[in-house]
Amino acid sequence: MSTEVHRIPATSGASEKTDRSRRAQPAERRGRGALLTVPIVLVGTLAISLNLAAPAHAAVVKKPLNPRFVEAGADHSSARSAPGRVSKSAATETAPAQYSVAQGDTVSGIAARFGLSTPAVLSLNGLDSAALIFPGQVLNLSAAAAPSVAAAPSTPVSTHTVQSGDTIGGIAAAHGLSTDVVLAANGLERSSVIYPGQSIVLPTAESATIVPAAFITPMAPATAPAASQYTIASGDTISAVAATAGVKVQDILDANGLGWSSMIYPGQVLTIPSPEALAAAERAEAVTPLSSEMRQNASTIVAVGRSLGVSDYGLVIALAAAAQESGLKNLDYGDRDSLGLFQQRPSVGWGTPEQVLDPTRATLAFFGGPSNPNPGVTRGLLEIAGWESMTVTDAAQAVQISAFPNHYAKWEISARSWLGQLG
Repeated sequence: MSTEVHRIPATSGASEKTDRSRRAQPAERRGRGALLTVPIVLVGTLAISLNLAAPAHAAVVKKPLNPRFVEAGADHSSARSAPGRVSKSAATETAPAQYSVAQGDTVSGIAARFGLSTPAVLSLNGLDSAALIFPGQVLNLSAAAAPSVAAAPSTPVSTHTVQSGDTIGGIAAAHGLSTDVVLAANGLERSSVIYPGQSIVLPTAESATIVPAAFITPMAPATAPAASQYTIASGDTISAVAATAGVKVQDILDANGLGWSSMIYPGQVLTIPSPEALAAAERAEAVTPLSSEMRQNASTIVAVGRSLGVSDYGLVIALAAAAQESGLKNLDYGDRDSLGLFQQRPSVGWGTPEQVLDPTRATLAFFGGPSNPNPGVTRGLLEIAGWESMTVTDAAQAVQISAFPNHYAKWEISARSWLGQLG
């Protein structure tokens, strides 16, 4: 007896499922289409300085900070083209000899626009990859516009980036150079003001008598913006904006009338003070105003120094020394028998009490040299070898021999300002 075996096709079940799937697809597609029409609202409230992270469910896409805050050497080859901008892939313009920086420009963007390399533009303008450029700043885009550098290969130099509190005298002394050489190498005068971030040329010993003007890229604080503006993007914090702009959080708060508990929001426009303007304000605050008595005594010091042919730097040293010793007052008292503007001591040969209390004679004694009223007894500034290359505080200390040798430095900013006022 034979038994028939009926085989069920293995694909019948799969076909059933496929049919059901096909019937379901239109409904699913309708469901997906409905979901795509639901708007998604993202509201970001930013913490001002705590740098709190956005909630895990909020996919925040941050807008980059204003391009003017980006380092000059950054490469933005993938940036969107905008009016006045040309991406690297676009046709380039003929490069002019010089170009005036516009708001939002970067060195790499300018280089791409005119078919130049970023390193070439940096080199033509004496900039490094971390340099900031400012609207209105003029950049050289051809070797013809840049100062001649023919003497550069045989005149090796190095540079120093100015830090807050630096002085030309201090920078020169730290590198074993004379102040006058460093001033000449940078086209500066004794009364010139230097700024944090400024690049100072430091000639080598072999080139110390040469003025390497080709390497000078002078700062132009008068054309640098006192402030700029930045529009807050979702995810920004004040501390992040401040760090990118190179200023303190408190500086931004003060510039915008905000407090530490204030809130910021996307679209809000903040004023960003420039580091140069802030540094200038700090220097102005550091200057001690001259009273009528102080001004009279400072004028005597300057007049006596000028009559002796003392340089402006020597006058700054004398003013700083007198400010530290007596507050620029002709005191009839002091430590032990110290008297007068410079607190000179009769007991160690500076003169009689009456002589030491004479501001003109006391100043002649401080400067010394051929007009020293105490020849062979006391030593003045002009009799100290290499005083021109010393810092203000070291040169003053060499004359005064104070128990507090580092206290003269705090008067240097004021002394320079006073000299500028007195002429």
